[in-house]
Amino acid sequence: MKVKDGICGFIVGDALGVPVEFYSRAELAEDPVNEMRGNGTYNMPKGTWSDDSSMTIATMRSIVDKKGIDYEDIMINFCKWAFESEFTQYNDTFDIGNTTRRSLTRYKNSADAMSSGGTSTHDNGNGSLMRILPLAFIPDINHETIENVSGLTHAHDRSKIACVLYIEIAKSMLENDLTIDEHVKNACNKIVSYYEGNEELIHFKRILDDDFTGEIRSGGYVIDTIESVIYCLKNTDTYSDAVLKAVNLGGDTDTTAAICGGLAGIFYGYDAIPIDWIESIPHLDKVMSLCEKFEAFCDEC
Repeated sequence: MKVKDGICGFIVGDALGVPVEFYSRAELAEDPVNEMRGNGTYNMPKGTWSDDSSMTIATMRSIVDKKGIDYEDIMINFCKWAFESEFTQYNDTFDIGNTTRRSLTRYKNSADAMSSGGTSTHDNGNGSLMRILPLAFIPDINHETIENVSGLTHAHDRSKIACVLYIEIAKSMLENDLTIDEHVKNACNKIVSYYEGNEELIHFKRILDDDFTGEIRSGGYVIDTIESVIYCLKNTDTYSDAVLKAVNLGGDTDTTAAICGGLAGIFYGYDAIPIDWIESIPHLDKVMSLCEKFEAFCDEC
């Protein structure tokens, strides 16, 4: 079941990164993550997922409940997470990005879903990229819909293109038996064709040129995140190595590892995820049940 492969891969990556979020690369070189930890940055138990997984689960729940993509309902679920701590493990929303918070506050204060997202160049954090993976499993999902779901919180073209690129990599993995390099190339060709003439493509130049010879930056900026994820996938050959490489880059460790883990889970499969990592995540059984329902919805599309 590919939904389970990707979503569990995503959540495991997220939980690996939570305890060391904001740690520097130098700090992690001294004490690298090589197993599931607890405490750390947020003093949360081992196996705790963050906003990345909560918003992903909220998206899946809305799509299952509404039997399709309902932008207003997705935003309602996001607000339930942000302001009521639904979709968390411990009734604790302990991490929320600034652009996401502002967008959800606008929606709560009576903006409609499609006008709530941040549109400035400063609103290009990775807050929509980190929750967009469920759309990859929906047959015939189109770029406009991906952009709209991104735009609920992150409505600048740069964030939208990053989300489309990520979904196209995932879809290539779901549909083709190719190498990671070939999947990335497929996705790059799709966005170059679709966004021809869009000046925002310049920000994706390193990915499009397959040129990662410079510094790999792993902060919260959406371009840094998608570059880091592709770099980690291209330079490893197992699920474990990919997500650990992502975590140990430092910075926005949970999001980089979650996004990387989603693709690595699809590519290598659920059985490639260490069972002790899976078993250390509380309430993952509920996510598994949701994955089954989401897969059934996708099969019916």
